[in-house]
Amino acid sequence: MISKNNKYKIELCNRFHGQCLKVFVILITSVFLSSCLSVSQQAPVSSRIPPPSTKISQHIVAPGETLYSIAWRYGLDYKKLARANGINSRYKIFPGQSILLSDKVSPKYRSKPIASRPKASNKTSSRIQKPATKTSQNKRTTKPARTIAPKKQIASTRSEKKSKTLKASPSSSKKSGPVRWRWPAKGIVTTNFHRQKGLRRGIDIGGKKGESVNAAASGKVVYAGSGLRGYGKLIIIKHNEIYLSAYAHNNQLRVSEGDFVKVGQRIADIGSTGIGTQAKPRLHFQIRRDGKPIDPLPLLPRR
Repeated sequence: MISKNNKYKIELCNRFHGQCLKVFVILITSVFLSSCLSVSQQAPVSSRIPPPSTKISQHIVAPGETLYSIAWRYGLDYKKLARANGINSRYKIFPGQSILLSDKVSPKYRSKPIASRPKASNKTSSRIQKPATKTSQNKRTTKPARTIAPKKQIASTRSEKKSKTLKASPSSSKKSGPVRWRWPAKGIVTTNFHRQKGLRRGIDIGGKKGESVNAAASGKVVYAGSGLRGYGKLIIIKHNEIYLSAYAHNNQLRVSEGDFVKVGQRIADIGSTGIGTQAKPRLHFQIRRDGKPIDPLPLLPRR
């Protein structure tokens, strides 16, 4: 037999469970309706696709830039870039000059340098046209006649000068001979080469801030500065007509543009430019062949 008190308690429990079930059903339906409304209010996926990026066709030279650094930035061969813009083999450019970013020669386009200074030809011509006075004629007659050296003697002196300059300048080395590579730093490789991932077109070598950065091969410094975004303080060395190497994120540069360096020579100190994990002291090292980045590891000697 169930007492009245127990019956009352059972009824209360049943009522409580019923009310809880109703509340649960209401909550589920409200969540379902809100999700449906949010889905209907969202914009279609097709409207959120970013617009296609526009490719830059020209570059205006900024102070401190060289043809090598511009070609490096856009992944072009500096020789083809020079030919496309009608620039001679000295590869000299000027601030404000427009560079066509192409490796194909266009006969209709020539790179436009900044306005040149006015020539002083009018002044000199006006001076020459003035008639000479008697006193000037007398002075000229009193001066002894200059002795003209024979042509053979002039040719020999010119050849001697050329031979001296060729011996003094290291640029007279082989243009496309083999390059003997060395490791530019002592640390361990922390990031490998990856052609498709932004600035990972080289390798990262770990180290301590201030440690030595050495030239991986002999050559001429064609860029030394911090004008290329994402590289920090950067050095680019030209080894021959095929190979260039770069050393990025340096703390201090120890060479200047135009210097000739030998393999193993200290050219900079390891720095720590970057954000997050990339802010650790490291050297970013790249090798480019005909303007295209290649994996440096197969070229470097085994440790």
